[in-house]
Amino acid sequence: MSLKFELRTEIPAKAETIYNAWLDSKEHALMTEAEFAIGSHEIGAMHQAFGNYITGKNLELVPFSKIVQSWRNVDFQDSDPDSILEIYLKEKDGITILTLIHSGVPEQEFAVEQGWEDYYFAPMKNYFKAVK
Repeated sequence: MSLKFELRTEIPAKAETIYNAWLDSKEHALMTEAEFAIGSHEIGAMHQAFGNYITGKNLELVPFSKIVQSWRNVDFQDSDPDSILEIYLKEKDGITILTLIHSGVPEQEFAVEQGWEDYYFAPMKNYFKAVK
């Protein structure tokens, strides 16, 4: 059995800015306070975050509103299929509601849900607040 969860947060930036940062190697690393990331605006392209801790590929990209990626971390078992990450961006008055739906997460990886809050949402809010 796998886990699925939905998280929502407000980011003080335009949807276009967040979308582009998520898919850009340098910006992704900066917004997550990580040393290294690989991103791309191409469907089928590989992505990495936090060095090689998170890997996957872009499955669907709708400019400035939707990102769908396969996703796995190094703690997944070899037999575990990739999980699916869906990011939805909805902007209003320069603030973006980011909705994250993560499905197919192996049961033993229950900490992934809190990881989104700690390693993505919190640093992203700080990063985009500072770059305004």
